[in-house]
Amino acid sequence: MATKELKKFTREDVAKHNTEDSLWIIIDSKVYDVTRFRNLHPGGISVFMDEGIPGEDATEAFYGLHRHEVLERPQYARLQIGVIESEEPQIKGGRMPGEVSQVPYAEPSWLAKGYHSPYYKESHRRLQKAVREFVDEHIYPDAQERELDGKRPSQSVLDKMAEVNLHAMRMGPGKHLKGLTLMGGIVTPEEFDYFHELVISQEIARCGARGYGDGLQAGCVIGLPPVLNFGSPELKAKVVPEVLSAKKFICLAVSEAYAGSDVFGLQTTATKTEDGKHWIISGTKKWITNGTFADYFTVGCRTEDGFTVILVERSEGVSTKPIKTSYSAAAGTAYITFDKVKVPVENTLGEEGGGIFVMLSNFNHERWVMCGVSARSQRAIVEECLKWVNQRKAFGKPLHSLAVIRSKLAAMISRAESVQSWLESITYQMCNMSYKEQSSKLAGQIAFLKSYSTRCAQLTAADAVQIFGGRGITQTGMGRFVEHYHRTVTFDALLGGAEDVLADLGVRQAMRLMPQDARL
Repeated sequence: MATKELKKFTREDVAKHNTEDSLWIIIDSKVYDVTRFRNLHPGGISVFMDEGIPGEDATEAFYGLHRHEVLERPQYARLQIGVIESEEPQIKGGRMPGEVSQVPYAEPSWLAKGYHSPYYKESHRRLQKAVREFVDEHIYPDAQERELDGKRPSQSVLDKMAEVNLHAMRMGPGKHLKGLTLMGGIVTPEEFDYFHELVISQEIARCGARGYGDGLQAGCVIGLPPVLNFGSPELKAKVVPEVLSAKKFICLAVSEAYAGSDVFGLQTTATKTEDGKHWIISGTKKWITNGTFADYFTVGCRTEDGFTVILVERSEGVSTKPIKTSYSAAAGTAYITFDKVKVPVENTLGEEGGGIFVMLSNFNHERWVMCGVSARSQRAIVEECLKWVNQRKAFGKPLHSLAVIRSKLAAMISRAESVQSWLESITYQMCNMSYKEQSSKLAGQIAFLKSYSTRCAQLTAADAVQIFGGRGITQTGMGRFVEHYHRTVTFDALLGGAEDVLADLGVRQAMRLMPQDARL
């Protein structure tokens, strides 16, 4: 389809159209005829006539009220009739697909122009560029729609992710990557490390749709590793390909109504049949991410020998129903009932009674992923706030001219930078430690980081709402990402272990490592 050729006008030409019967305005050197739209505007015609902008430049007034994306919507883009002669648009608004933001602190420092990092190699930079383009093209649009309608992520998006093996890469480095072509060959399975995985987690987090983000195979990220690391070869051969190809879905089912962070308080039971060939599982699980559409459930159970983890396939006796939470139903949050479900003993993950080791090793990776998501989400809010204070005026001055606003921004930036730095330090240790070493040496550090990062996130969310004012509690328009973040930020503070529990875990681990001869 041929692009409509836009006419060129002078500012004097536009100034003549300043009445209700012929009303033009200028936004960033672009001319819009809003005559027919004037009465359709939610604020009515007074928005155009009372602000002193009919026939004049409305750029400042527009960006004080609207996001740039409004101009890109078809129904509003059609209102543009021309451009101002000899002028070029000066504003680069909205989300530019694949682009690295030039807003200060909007990106981790290793991505910012002129900065250096000892952690990231050229393969990390290539992967970041490719994943960002993929996310912006395929995932971001779906995220905005599904976050609103509550449907799980579109199968077409999950299939495209499977084609480039994104699901597999989100499991981290390991044997499961062997022989796979990762993101079109940008990185090889042999060189793939935790920094590559961190890049992927943080790029997906940029979508700003928290429920959708959990719906996008979060259950796989936390539910499949126990199968990968502790399942029998036969079980892995069946389940892993199905899940990593997004043909079937898996979730981690540990939390219960009476046992959240208290894993040893679980009441779901698994008892063996007389012939010893099957488990009979009964009990309930609550707040299970992806549970409503899961085909497999990695279930924590009480057994005769203690705590055991068992993989349960959706079958007779398994029922799920959605739980309404603060974020979108796209996450598939579920209440699950296991009513005398018969499961082969071959589905046991790890040793009978050894479930705590299975879960503890799994928790480290889950919490580390959540730290990466939290760090990147905080940075997105910093960018929103920096843009807003630069374009919004109050008391006749830009918001950033107010010392109280600058103070909030300083705290937000400091928190985002400190979380990212600590995260990268731990990630470097993970790249240089065995899985067993990570379990013994990093559990406390990761617990501390998760507790710290989610506390920082909540403070940043509160500051952002204050900066945006009423827009910060409005689900549409200028402050929609801030409102969404403030409403959903506590998920990270609870999922994977509550802040206080994790902080205490870190201290208890430190005390176990205290040298016996240490004295003041």
